[in-house]
Amino acid sequence: MSLLNLFGKKAKEQPPQETKEANGTEKHEIYSGMRVEVTTDTGQILFVAKLMGVHGSKAELHQYSETELPVSEEPLHVRIRGYSDHERKAVHMEGIITPMPRHIWQVEELSLIRIGNDRAFFRLDTDLDATVTMFSGLAMGEKPCTLLNISVGGARISSEYNYHEGDKFLLKVKLIEDRPESVMFCQVLRVIEKDGQKLEYGCQFLELPEEDQDKIMQNIFEVQRKKRGASQR
Repeated sequence: MSLLNLFGKKAKEQPPQETKEANGTEKHEIYSGMRVEVTTDTGQILFVAKLMGVHGSKAELHQYSETELPVSEEPLHVRIRGYSDHERKAVHMEGIITPMPRHIWQVEELSLIRIGNDRAFFRLDTDLDATVTMFSGLAMGEKPCTLLNISVGGARISSEYNYHEGDKFLLKVKLIEDRPESVMFCQVLRVIEKDGQKLEYGCQFLELPEEDQDKIMQNIFEVQRKKRGASQR
């Protein structure tokens, strides 16, 4: 099936919006380097990408995954959801895309729909065995835990062991069986008390190189793709 059948053409929208900084300078809410998720109007995920070369209402999408899509040379209307590092909020956009070589998509009529408070940027729900390694304190050493969800910026885990806000540790998990283990340096942001013996911990990743962020993004997308494929069988 061509992607043309998944999309409907829409009327032209206004170019990306801008906001004013306190000093009166303009700040774009849509900027080059933003990681984004590209979906159909019905929410079907197509690919994840980095938004590059933003200039007015035009830009490019550089795919993280090399998933081959059945494409048409006709322009396609999509929804684009990113995360603003400036505002710490989700940025909802839309635009018209056409395929280019080397997994790059040209974007035209790029427009800002809204900025939301939802922080669940590419957050993948999981139930995976993982480990936490502390280098000091009563919980020092490698301890088992369960990875409940993960995004590019952080993760939530559950554990029988007690950790505290501000604790730092290494989180190790294999998101995909046939791929290398992911290792992230984390800090506990919040402790969530649950019924039973286990506690949940909301963690943010620290000092995570962009290359590792990209690998996590690719793994998250691959797991999402496999889950969606299994549910449609």
